[in-house]
Amino acid sequence: MYPEKTVQWCIQSDEEDVLFGPARGCDEFEQRMLEFDGPSDGSGPSADDEVLFVLKGTGVAQVAGHRTELTPGTAVYVAAGSEWSVDEATGLKVLSVLVRQPLPSNGTAYSVVGLEDVDPDDATAGRMFKLLAPSPSVTQFVGYIPPGRAPDHYHRYDEVVYVLQGEGALHIDGESAPLRTGSCIHLPAKIVHSLENHGPGEMHVLGVFRPAGSPAEAYYVDGTPAYQY
Repeated sequence: MYPEKTVQWCIQSDEEDVLFGPARGCDEFEQRMLEFDGPSDGSGPSADDEVLFVLKGTGVAQVAGHRTELTPGTAVYVAAGSEWSVDEATGLKVLSVLVRQPLPSNGTAYSVVGLEDVDPDDATAGRMFKLLAPSPSVTQFVGYIPPGRAPDHYHRYDEVVYVLQGEGALHIDGESAPLRTGSCIHLPAKIVHSLENHGPGEMHVLGVFRPAGSPAEAYYVDGTPAYQY
């Protein structure tokens, strides 16, 4: 983690329960690591939306009163006011992002998407992404980054990122920091950055950003779109 830069951008490891939140300059979200090896108490109705992604392990959850199987790659959206709990779990590790002041859910209490059931779309610099559990407030996706470094660019959304697989570096304002599996990043809107994959295989990242939109929406330093739809 870079000291004195948490208001602008920051890298954490996944060894802490709370990775990002207001205490680290991330007011839009709270990114948390949850682990279960048995049943849990219900979360209780929340004022926040929540998006979940199963990193490893298996389990069965009750989400808004519906039985939901949890396996690696399962993504879940839980609308504000809904509850969820874990009935069964074995080595279950889940990345949770709470979304502050969410948009109205339009009557949808929850949604569940399996990563393997989603077709990929194109993004910038030969990169691909898969959209996960739909939410009116945020976009949750997995990005697939080939070896190499993308041109410097920025987004108009605020984003938290978790490295699912691979090693590389984050470059911002002439500084670089190493990335590995389990690295977590907070990128405020409009900060110019570049992710580099050192290879030899793909780097996989889990992103959640607000306002919702397309992960392919990016802009070069001069403001020109980095991807033409």
